[in-house]
Amino acid sequence: MTGAETRAAERIESDEGARAALQRRVLAVVVAGQVLGGAGLAAGITVGALLAIEMLGSDDLAGVPTALFTLGSALTAFLIGGITQRHGRRLGIGIGFAAGGLGAVGVVVAAVVGSVALLFGSLFVYGAGTATNLQARYAGTDLALPGGRGTAISVALVATTVGVVAGPNLVVPLGRFATAVDLPPLSGPFLLAAAAYLGAGAVLFAFLRPDPFLVARQLDARVAVRAGTDPAERAAPALGAGVVVGATVMVLTQIAMVAIMTMTPVHMRAHGHGLGEVGLVIGIHVGAMYLPSLLTGALVDRVGRVPMAVAAGVTLLLAGVTAAWAPGDSLTLLIVALTLLGLGWNLGLIAGTALLIDGTVSENRAKVQGAVDVLIALGGAGGGALSGVVVAGAGFPVLALAGGLLAMLLVPALFRLRTVPGRG
Repeated sequence: MTGAETRAAERIESDEGARAALQRRVLAVVVAGQVLGGAGLAAGITVGALLAIEMLGSDDLAGVPTALFTLGSALTAFLIGGITQRHGRRLGIGIGFAAGGLGAVGVVVAAVVGSVALLFGSLFVYGAGTATNLQARYAGTDLALPGGRGTAISVALVATTVGVVAGPNLVVPLGRFATAVDLPPLSGPFLLAAAAYLGAGAVLFAFLRPDPFLVARQLDARVAVRAGTDPAERAAPALGAGVVVGATVMVLTQIAMVAIMTMTPVHMRAHGHGLGEVGLVIGIHVGAMYLPSLLTGALVDRVGRVPMAVAAGVTLLLAGVTAAWAPGDSLTLLIVALTLLGLGWNLGLIAGTALLIDGTVSENRAKVQGAVDVLIALGGAGGGALSGVVVAGAGFPVLALAGGLLAMLLVPALFRLRTVPGRG
């Protein structure tokens, strides 16, 4: 805790307008970091599998990059949660993005020297950027009042959209740039990823001050002192229904989304769709994951966390049914299905994140957030890995329908909150 956080807490206690002003500053910094972070995330993942195939000379291990991203992401989410809990958002997020940037540099070096071992190790480290990009959404909520947390989460997700959409569209020019400087063409996107992740880490570390998490923790401690209680004693009961249900919502929506999304390109190619059509469907899907955030975040705040989490389950079910029912050659229906899939994920992530934040206190919040993001990463990895097995054994329609039905399991979980006061 530094003097800056102490002074900020004192100003907020004496003037509630100071809290709103600091929150606006925090969101502006988070937006800048997320635009860069999104570019680093998308540009690298777009060609990770292709680079592995090129270096290995075979597509047998084409799925390894995704697995490595995920494992690196899971480990980093856990570490960032612990670092943030002790030292604040700036250090946790700064280290995470720096690690992702160094991993991207390692991938470029591996491509130059032709080292598969270095490539796989670097991809694992590069996954740190994925976790950090997701963790950064929490930074905007530390000082948000309960009625504005959904909107704060959505601001971070919308900012990520800019980078996520721009990154893949820069693959070709980045490949040309890499060739011009005597680097392998597929290493070009990782040059962008390195610059973007390192830039995001620098922006957040330099400007996310006073640290919003440390300010919020000090404010909570002051409230506890005035009430004659120990803030640490409030941490244990906070890990109740809100945390469990919020985590359940996010994990189930992640599994359903990743499973269906992963196999959609394979399903489309098997039915004669070209790469351009596959790119269109996935591009619209990614847009639906992030672009509706400002609207869905406001709905989570105004309508309530539970109703919007239910809406997420229903939307994902509709996505699964549509994908299962759509003829394989129907581009229009596949677009509808993948749009619903992205929207359902968006609703589930924002509602689940808000539930998680509501169910924690500053004495345990960052650590719990990191642990839950580990489950999200592993759930997505499991969904992606099992999706191919299901399609091979039963077909894409069965996978799509199973994914939608799985998402609906979050509805029974939400009944746990019906008897918890104040959980809307």
